[in-house]
Amino acid sequence: MSDAAALAAREPTKKEIRLVVGASSAGTIFEWYDFFIYGTLAYILKDAFYDVDDPTLGLLLVWSTFAVGFAFRPIGAILFGFLGDKLGRKYTFLVTVTLMGIATAGVGFIPTVDTIGVAAPIIVIILRVLQGLALGGEYGGAAIYVAEHSPPDQRGYYTSYIQASVAGGFVLSIIVVLACRFLIPEAEFEAWGWRVPFLLSILLLAISLWMRLMLSESPVFQAMKEAGETAGNPFVESFTYPGNKKRIFVALFGVTGILTTIWYTAFFSGMSFLRGPMHVEAFTVELILLVAGSIGMGFYILVGKWSDKVGRKLPIMIGAIATLALLFPAFWGLGSLANPALAEASERTPIVVSGPECVTDPFAELFDRDQTDCGKILGTLTASGVTYTLTPGDELKITVAGNAIDQEPQWFESGTARTEGVQAALSEYGFDFSKQQPSFANIVGIIGILLVLAMLSALTYGSVAALLSEMFPPKIRYSSMSIPYHIGAGYLGGFLPLIAGVIVASTGDIYAGLWYTWGIVAFGIVVAWWGIPGGPPKDFADDVAT
Repeated sequence: MSDAAALAAREPTKKEIRLVVGASSAGTIFEWYDFFIYGTLAYILKDAFYDVDDPTLGLLLVWSTFAVGFAFRPIGAILFGFLGDKLGRKYTFLVTVTLMGIATAGVGFIPTVDTIGVAAPIIVIILRVLQGLALGGEYGGAAIYVAEHSPPDQRGYYTSYIQASVAGGFVLSIIVVLACRFLIPEAEFEAWGWRVPFLLSILLLAISLWMRLMLSESPVFQAMKEAGETAGNPFVESFTYPGNKKRIFVALFGVTGILTTIWYTAFFSGMSFLRGPMHVEAFTVELILLVAGSIGMGFYILVGKWSDKVGRKLPIMIGAIATLALLFPAFWGLGSLANPALAEASERTPIVVSGPECVTDPFAELFDRDQTDCGKILGTLTASGVTYTLTPGDELKITVAGNAIDQEPQWFESGTARTEGVQAALSEYGFDFSKQQPSFANIVGIIGILLVLAMLSALTYGSVAALLSEMFPPKIRYSSMSIPYHIGAGYLGGFLPLIAGVIVASTGDIYAGLWYTWGIVAFGIVVAWWGIPGGPPKDFADDVAT
């Protein structure tokens, strides 16, 4: 039975649709808040849960744990996709939001590494696994539920609220952190106040459950169940249904690969770049992202509504191609506006490092491997946001604009001493490593650049819930769209902060990590051009042979 036929038999009223969109969007905001609060507080959690001397390694470990949650999203997609196609959309995402809320609140109760040692990161990893499983079932459930209640000619508009809600979860995480900073002194916030945003998940869970319990089952699923057309084994049928293998491939690389790498680059890479290499005050970064994120949420709705008129393919292609052209210039602009002195000094006084075994190993301390002296220097330069050039040499030498820097023995015994010593030496040549408070004009410019990135994200993401719902048959829709979506979002997007961080740490170029995003998007454009249906939006029943 097609979506249009099911809706004709049980057409929801406008009031019911508003309730569906409101409850689904609110639950999605709360659930993504739970997932993103970890990334928002990454700079604090690296000290709370990991006992390492190297600041670059500490941040990479936090992003590794962040990626663990994404790694389990496909498993959650298989599990909850099966349940969603067999038992129904509503009750499945009631389970996912409950699991997410409990796992997130649990992070707030974990003692620090100073108290319970290695058990702390192990418990965090376990809870991140549960979060990943929950999120694997959440997006597909909420997106399909709204899509199957929406009139076909407004499906892009109504489902765009789900995409906006993902950004809304990120914005909510920033609002909560800012509120905690306002109410809790900085030292106390870093000591224990960071737990409050996690514990707040208990309240958000209660609100989510209350709202979602008021909803009824999707009319499309109800019609299939009454007609005896539900899938016997949704997971197996997702790969055996005629034409579905192609659709899954296109959904993975031509849709999700593009949207997820752009999304995480725009928000998480932007946040990490400003806080880390650019040394901007954390409070200022959070305010900037709050403004940009809040405005950017509206872009998703505009694009979703536009896609009802022009189709789903055109916005995605425009956004993806524009990303290839604008990605590097956008981050170069962020660097110039966020820390002008650092950017100018890097251009004016190039740093050259030479010596034997000049290769940095960002995970050396974790695996108890020896890091060469040159590798230690390279890691410190990268963590400080300084670009350098490597040349062959028999002994370790660091030059700035042709002038050699004297190296102190303690630099190679303590990461803290090395960071302080290297930064002090480079400061004499105009490098500014102090906490930055950009001028108002520069902040406006930074927000403008982030809004450009947000628009690129909206173009490639705003219509996706509608597109994926239209790409797959109703009887296996939950599984068929959730599996490729969460493989792409889980691995291509979720591992982006970690992979980009390793690339930067290994090359010494603070912009080199952007090549990962560029490459995934470039490949995705080819797949999208080949596989995404063009023209006006169509219900799946009208296009079974795709």
